[in-house]
Amino acid sequence: MNGKPFPWDEVMAFGLGRLKLSPQAFWAMTPRELAAAMSAYAVQVAAPERSALAELMNRFPDRKAD
Repeated sequence: MNGKPFPWDEVMAFGLGRLKLSPQAFWAMTPRELAAAMSAYAVQVAAPERSALAELMNRFPDRKAD
């Protein structure tokens, strides 16, 4: 356990507000079911392609070229 209290306000706001669950449906869900529903809204960020990374490294080098 990380010592932080469970973020009930945020989870309830997401479940009742964003997912538009009824209170009965929200409280009937298991934590795993709720996490799965929430993961559908998670922002997925893909790693850049090798060519895009090379371009960024050329444009923004860590140090000045000699």
